[in-house]
Amino acid sequence: MGTTDSLERAERRRAELLGRLADLFLAEGFLGFGVGDLAARLRCSRSSLYLVAGSKQEIVLVTLRAWFRGAAERIQRRVLAEPDPATRLRTYLLAVSDELAPASPAFYADLLAHPPAGEVYEENTRYAARRVRALVDAGVEAGALRPVDAVFVGAAVAEVMTGIQAGRVGAATGLSDAEAYRSLADVVVGGLVRPPT
Repeated sequence: MGTTDSLERAERRRAELLGRLADLFLAEGFLGFGVGDLAARLRCSRSSLYLVAGSKQEIVLVTLRAWFRGAAERIQRRVLAEPDPATRLRTYLLAVSDELAPASPAFYADLLAHPPAGEVYEENTRYAARRVRALVDAGVEAGALRPVDAVFVGAAVAEVMTGIQAGRVGAATGLSDAEAYRSLADVVVGGLVRPPT
C-alpha cells in the first residue's frame, strides 16, 4: 500500500513539474536554463526535477514531448466535437493556433537551435500534415469539400505551418502566429469548401 501511494505521489509530482516546465519553456525558451536555474525558477529541488528525467537535455525533450502530446489530445477533442466534415478542418487549424499561442519567439528560436528539440517539433509538424490530409480526405468523401489531392494539401499546409513556427511568415506579414494560423484556416477551408448549389 505504502509503495503504491509513494509511486502515485511521485507520478503526480512529475506531471505537475512537466506542466510547469512546459509553461516556462513556452514563455522563455529552454536553452538558457541549467538544472539549477530550473529548480530555482520552479522553487523545487534538483532531485524533484530528476523525477522528470535524468539530465537537462532529457528534461527538455521529455517536457516537449509531453506538451506536444497534450496539445494533440486537446486539439483532437475539439475536432471530434465538430460534426461537420468541412468545419472540422477549420477547427483543427484554429485549435493548433490556440495551442501555439503561448509560445514565445525565444521558444521557437531554441527549437530551431537545438537539433534534438527541433526533431520533436518536426515530428509534430509531420503529424499535423497527416492529420490535415485525413481531414481533407474525410471532407471530400463526405461531399463537404471539393475533390482535391489531400497529400498535396497536407504538404502545402505543413510548409506554411513550418514557416509560421519558424517566424518567417510573421516576418513577412507582420501577423502573430495565432493570426497566421487563422488566415491559413481561412485560405485552406475557403478554397476547399464546395459552394452551395
